[in-house]
Amino acid sequence: MIALYTDFGVDDPYVGQMKAVLLAGTRSSPPIVDLLHRVPNFDCLAGAHLLSALQAQFAPGTVFLAIVDPGVGSERTPVVLEADGKYYVGPDNGLLAVVAARAQTCRTWRIVWRPPGLSVSFHGRDLFAPIAARIARGDWPTSELAECSSLAERLSGNDLAQIIYIDHYGNAMTGLRAANIARNTTVGTPAGPIAPARVFSAVPGGQAFWYENSLGLVEIAVNRGHAAARLDLRVGLPVTLRT
Repeated sequence: MIALYTDFGVDDPYVGQMKAVLLAGTRSSPPIVDLLHRVPNFDCLAGAHLLSALQAQFAPGTVFLAIVDPGVGSERTPVVLEADGKYYVGPDNGLLAVVAARAQTCRTWRIVWRPPGLSVSFHGRDLFAPIAARIARGDWPTSELAECSSLAERLSGNDLAQIIYIDHYGNAMTGLRAANIARNTTVGTPAGPIAPARVFSAVPGGQAFWYENSLGLVEIAVNRGHAAARLDLRVGLPVTLRT
């Protein structure tokens, strides 16, 4: 399986172009899952923490084609990461660094291959997608990769006390894993402290609360309301904890 994880959005042609490359030249291409194409634009830090949470739902052998690449065309390194039996193909710019930091086992390769006619601005299509397709088909691209000791851009595996994603309901995910936080903790926001609740139906309509979402992250929400607008939340905003 190939899981696509990008900041491309769905209104432009970029996702379709990458899929065309992934499906080209074979009748036995693995399934492709559109995991997320609304990773916060250019935000490798938020994207790294969100990817780490999302990948837990996938089985070993999954290939993540992960593209948030504001440095495309620069000297940043294209890489393949193997972490706990899953594969990640993308830029070495921090996007894969939280997955790597939290993995029990990890190997890293630089992509040394360059295709003819490589565009300067769309390495997702021209460089990363062909490598991801080969790995997913079981055709390890030995001559195209050079193993290295680790990612160049490394991050701590610690939680991130910031908003990392806002969904279309207005719910705001943080980079905090709920299992690491006492259940009587309040989460500080610009609108004031937010108390915990088990789930939406546990509070009246219009009330703000935080809860452990289905990814295991602390998420700030308003029952039947838009938390981001109501509480002045945005991606990158720090949050505080108080018990």
